[in-house]
Amino acid sequence: MSEAPSPSALDIAPLMAPVNRLAGVGAARAARLAHLLGRESAADTRIFDLLCHAPHAVVDRRIGIPIDDVPDGAAATLTLQIVRHEKRVQKRGPIRAIGTDGASELALTYFRGGSDWLQGAAPIGGFVRATGTVERYKGRAQMVHPEALESVEGPDGAAPETAIEPVYKLTDGLTRGVLRGLIDAALETLKPIGDWHDGALAAREGFLPLHEAFAALHHPTARDDPAATRRLAFDELLASQLALAIVRDRDRTARGIARTWDEAAVDALSAEIPFALTGSQRLAIAEVSADLQSEHRMLRLLQGDVGAGKTIVAAYGAQMVAASGAQTAVMAPTDIVARQHFETLTKLLTPLGRRVDLLTGRITEPAREETLAALGDGRVDVVVGTHALFQNTVSFANLGLVVVDEQHRFGVQQRMALSAKGPQSDLLVMTATPIPRTLVLSQFGDMDVSRLTEKPPGRTEIETRAVPLGQLGAVVDRLEMALERGDKAYWICPLVEENETLDIAAATERHAALAKRFGGAVGLLHGRTPTAERERIMGAFRDGTITVLVATTVVEVGVDVPDATIIVIEHAERFGLSQLHQLRGRVGRGERASRCLLLYKAPLGPIATERLATMRATNDGFRIAEDDLKLRGEGELLGTRQSGSATFRFANLAEDSALLAIAADDARRVVATDRDLKSPRGKALRNLLTLYERRRAIERLRSG
Repeated sequence: MSEAPSPSALDIAPLMAPVNRLAGVGAARAARLAHLLGRESAADTRIFDLLCHAPHAVVDRRIGIPIDDVPDGAAATLTLQIVRHEKRVQKRGPIRAIGTDGASELALTYFRGGSDWLQGAAPIGGFVRATGTVERYKGRAQMVHPEALESVEGPDGAAPETAIEPVYKLTDGLTRGVLRGLIDAALETLKPIGDWHDGALAAREGFLPLHEAFAALHHPTARDDPAATRRLAFDELLASQLALAIVRDRDRTARGIARTWDEAAVDALSAEIPFALTGSQRLAIAEVSADLQSEHRMLRLLQGDVGAGKTIVAAYGAQMVAASGAQTAVMAPTDIVARQHFETLTKLLTPLGRRVDLLTGRITEPAREETLAALGDGRVDVVVGTHALFQNTVSFANLGLVVVDEQHRFGVQQRMALSAKGPQSDLLVMTATPIPRTLVLSQFGDMDVSRLTEKPPGRTEIETRAVPLGQLGAVVDRLEMALERGDKAYWICPLVEENETLDIAAATERHAALAKRFGGAVGLLHGRTPTAERERIMGAFRDGTITVLVATTVVEVGVDVPDATIIVIEHAERFGLSQLHQLRGRVGRGERASRCLLLYKAPLGPIATERLATMRATNDGFRIAEDDLKLRGEGELLGTRQSGSATFRFANLAEDSALLAIAADDARRVVATDRDLKSPRGKALRNLLTLYERRRAIERLRSG
C-alpha cells in the first residue's frame, strides 16, 4: 500500500470534472452516461460518478466450469468445442453456434452478424472460451451475445491476457468496450489526491488510498477482493454520518425553549386513559418530557410497532406543550390517518379543556377559515392535518411542538416548512414502520430515538398462515363461517407492479366476486375513492353494516377497526416483508383472536418463501425489519424516500453494520473536536461532503 499524501494536499478537482472532459465524450455519449449513472443531466455527470459505476460481476476466465454446474442467470466462463451452426429461421431471428464441453451443449446466440461472421468467430471444430450470462431457454443452455469470445488451442488452452475481467451494467449506445475505455481514461486522470481519513484508523482498517481503491475496483486481480469496495463503502458511510452529525449539531445547539408546566396537567391526562401504559410508553413519555424542558430543541424519532401506542405518547407531548402555553401541530400522511389521530386526540384532550381542530384539504371552507383564525390567535391548542398544514396561509400564535407521522412519506423540505412556522419548536417524528438499527443510524442519525417494544394490554397475537391460491374457494367458505360468527374481515388485493390503476382493477374484480357471495356486506376502498365515500365506507365497516372490506394497500397505515379479526392478503408473494407486517397490523387490535391468511401463487421463489416463513414465525416487527433489510436492502425498506436521504452504491447496511458504527464514531469525534471543519483533516472532510453531495451539511457549515 502506497503512502497517501497528507489531507492538506487533497484536491478533488479531477473527480468533480464533467465526463465530457474525457476524450471521445460528446453531447450524445454524455447523455447516455448520465442515463446509465442515474444523473439528472449530462451537465452534472462527473468523472467521480463514472468511477463509482462498480462492476456487478467479475468473471475469471482462468477457471473452466461445466455447463451443467452454472446456475441459471449466472455469469460464467466456459471452454467449448463448436459442433455446428444454426441459421436464422426468421428474418430477425438469431444465429447460433452450438458448443459442447464434452458432456452438455450450449448455444452461443447472436441477433447480429451473418453466417460468414459466425464461421470466423466460432468455426466448427474449433475451441472457444466464452464469457457471459448463462440462461436456460426451452430446456437448452444459451449465452446471448457473450461478453467475450476468444479462440483457444484446445480444452486446456492458455488463459487470455484479460483473464479476470469486470462486467458492467450497460445502456443503449454504450458497448462494453467503449465503457471500459472511458473508465480507463477516467482512472488516468486520477492522481494521488490525499485522504480525509484519520491515519491511525485507516492503518488499523487497512484502507487503500482512494486512487488505488478505484484502480483495484476496475482492474481486479482476483474474483473476490473486498479491499476496494470496503474503502469506498466507508467513504459513503462517513460522508453520511458526518452530514448527519453536522445537521444534528446545528439543530441541537439551535436555541429552543425550556418549557415548564404544572404536573397536574399531566396527571389529568393519565386519569383520562382507561388502561395502564406499557413500560416503553412510560419511558418514551419521560424522554419527551425531558427534551421539552431542555433549552435545546427536541429532535426525537418515536419508533413503535403496529398498535404499540405512539399516539398516546404524542398526546402527552401535546398536553405538556399546551400546559406551557404553546400549540402542537400533528402532520399525518393521508386524510384518513389525520382523521383518526384527530378522533383519538379529541377524545383524550377535549375533556381537559384543550381545543383540537382538523385541517386537511377536505374540510369545508368555513371550517377552514375558522381554524386558521383560531390558530392565529391561539385558541387552538392542537391541530391535526395533512400537507395542508405547511401551506403559506397557515400561521400559529405560538407553535411549540411539531409531530410528524410516518416521516418517510414526506420530504425533508416539507418537514422543515412546518417546523419553520415555529422556529424554536420541538420535533417528534413517529413511525409504525419498524426500522433496523443500522437503518435508523444511517437515515435518522441526527435524532434521538425512542422505541415502543411492547403492545398495550388487550392486544392479541395474530395467527398467520400461508395458503396457495388454488385453495381460494375454501378460504371464501371459511370466511363465510367467520362472518356468521360476527367477525369482520379485510381482503387486500395484490400489488400489481406498483401500478395504482392495475391495483384498483384487481380490487374491483375481487370486490365483484365477493359481492356475488355476500351481497351488500362487501365494501371497496382504494386510493381514488372520493373522500366522502371513503369516510362512509369506513364508517359502515366500523359499525358493522359492511363486514368485508376489499381494499388496496390504502389501509396499510393508520386504519383502526378494533373488532376486525381477519385479514386476507392476496398474492402475498408480491409484497415486501415490512408491508406484509403493516397490513397484518390492521387486525389483532382488540381482545378477540385474529388471523392473517397469506394467499400465494405457487411455486414460490426462494426470497418469497423466506418472507412468508418469517411472517408465520413471528409478530415482532423489529425482527421482521431486520430480515427485510437483508432480503431487500435499504433502498426499498422505507418506501418513498425522503428528499436528501442516503443512498449507497458500495455500502450494504445489512452487511456493513460494523463499518457504519466506526463511521458514526469517527463523525461524532470530528464534530466534537473540529465543529467547523477548519483543521487540515476538517478541510479534507469538506471535500468528502462535496463529493457525496451532502448539501444540507455543507449549508449548515456555511451558515454557522
